[in-house]
Amino acid sequence: MTAQKYVIRPVRADEWEKVKELRLAALQDPVAPIAFLETYEKASAQPDSFWQGRTERGAESGTIRQFVAEGPDGTWVGSVTVLVEVAGAGSVLDDPIEVDQGHVVGVYVRPEHRGTGVIESLFEAGVEWAWQVQEPRLERVRLFVHEDNRRAAAFYERFGFRPSGVVVPIPDDPAAKELEYVLPRP
Repeated sequence: MTAQKYVIRPVRADEWEKVKELRLAALQDPVAPIAFLETYEKASAQPDSFWQGRTERGAESGTIRQFVAEGPDGTWVGSVTVLVEVAGAGSVLDDPIEVDQGHVVGVYVRPEHRGTGVIESLFEAGVEWAWQVQEPRLERVRLFVHEDNRRAAAFYERFGFRPSGVVVPIPDDPAAKELEYVLPRP
């Protein structure tokens, strides 16, 4: 299956059950411990209202947008979320925000759909949305990748992200490091 057979689109506020299902699937992936800061146990214990609010923000907020890849049968096969971070504010990893930027989080593609081009299409949609944000005008898009997640880092580099040199400890495991990758505005 090629990426052309997928529909890449923002989530809709009423799709919280699909958002929940895909996120829980992501958190059960073998690389989840180094790919996500959230655990399956914590996420699965959240009430429906949590998922409804999360989905609504990802669909309707001007500062968060979640994109999904939908297969021909309607199955969601992957997702990428972009957050707007404003200079001077704190971030998910408590590092200082020095420029207005997008921050890619929640990257996931179901294993059976990897290598099909879907992740490239999701990133194209997310980065394009970031460049279209008018206020604030984003100077770059960034993401963090666990130092041991070479597969993900290799994709980010192929897409055009470059290591910035910023390294932050993982909140629950200070011995482990997250590496920042950035994509400057063209």
